[in-house]
Amino acid sequence: MRRISADYIFPISSEPIKNGIITIDDDGTILDISNADPMLPKQDVEYYEGIICPGFINTHCHLELSHLRSQIPENIGMTEFIKAVISKRLEFTDHQIQQAILDAEAEMIKNGIVAVGDISNNNSTFKQKEKGNLLYHTFIEIFNLDPDKSEDAFNKGILLQQEFSQISSKVSIVPHAPYTVSEKLLKLIHENAVESNSILSIHNQESKTENELFISKSGLMYETFKAMGINTDFMRHTGHNSLRSTLPFLDKAAKLLLVHNTFTDQDDIKFAEKRMGNEQLSNLFWCTCPNANMFIENSLPDYNCFLNENVRITIGTDSLASNWSLSVLDELKTITKHYPNIPLQTLLLWATKNGAEFLGFQQLGTIEKGKKPGLNLLKNIDALRISEETVVFKLA
Repeated sequence: MRRISADYIFPISSEPIKNGIITIDDDGTILDISNADPMLPKQDVEYYEGIICPGFINTHCHLELSHLRSQIPENIGMTEFIKAVISKRLEFTDHQIQQAILDAEAEMIKNGIVAVGDISNNNSTFKQKEKGNLLYHTFIEIFNLDPDKSEDAFNKGILLQQEFSQISSKVSIVPHAPYTVSEKLLKLIHENAVESNSILSIHNQESKTENELFISKSGLMYETFKAMGINTDFMRHTGHNSLRSTLPFLDKAAKLLLVHNTFTDQDDIKFAEKRMGNEQLSNLFWCTCPNANMFIENSLPDYNCFLNENVRITIGTDSLASNWSLSVLDELKTITKHYPNIPLQTLLLWATKNGAEFLGFQQLGTIEKGKKPGLNLLKNIDALRISEETVVFKLA
């Protein structure tokens, strides 16, 4: 048993506790959370300068692309980034890919991440996930614009899902993005999700050209895909942006994570929340990956729009192909730099509880009796604000 204290405890499920004490058993399960106790001998309490919060949840990662670290230039835009990933991802040996996956997972653990929503286009990460070092929900990502090939694409996803099911039941078949799936394939994915009560994830409005493709069937993304030999007849021309063109095919899902949302505006948010709403609570979650957005498009979402609508936001790192690190804290630093008025309690809510709720890891996300959330120590917190000097240490 350990008693751990810091300047502040952020349980997330309640207000911060100054000089609070967390009691945990040997496997990290929370036995008690209390206020400071002057009667306890000092040697019975581990005291740390800084704040303690639950372990971080990374709701969007591409662990299988870890070998592409430092391989793709920054700020080249989404279409060039996609081309670079396609051309470079197969230039490495299986040993290099597996070593990069192992190293990337170790980096996440060191950075206080306890659970991951991870995208898989193949089985390259399955062996590492089987070790159980982190909790994963694996999203088997499929895509194909040709309606006649929808069933083939879907069936390949089913086979990959069945393979991963030997490791864990935390697995879903999901679409890649609005611009890489046909309506027929979207319907197959959605029907499967509703039938199996599984959660969904989809990349959303990561670039301006994505919206332009749907509104006018023109623009850089359209021209790039055409130059790549993709049949433009399969591309959907709806007169509406990508979110409004796609969400109606997914709105009966148990839970849906829209990822990136770099060019999502407040009207889009209202539309989506209404579409996914029910009498109790919206089934919709919004994942932001700020460092990947800066890496690829040199842009960030307008977080004020999301705050104004009081939606549930989660944090993702995306992949090492599009990021400098796999660190939720680094993502929070970027948000704080550009939006300094967002309170620390709100940022940590995004980084912990919301992600745990979306991924369905009930034991994570908050510091409460009976849970085993992992404990992170954040040091160099000045006036309860994250800065570039803030660092994270995993305590439990």
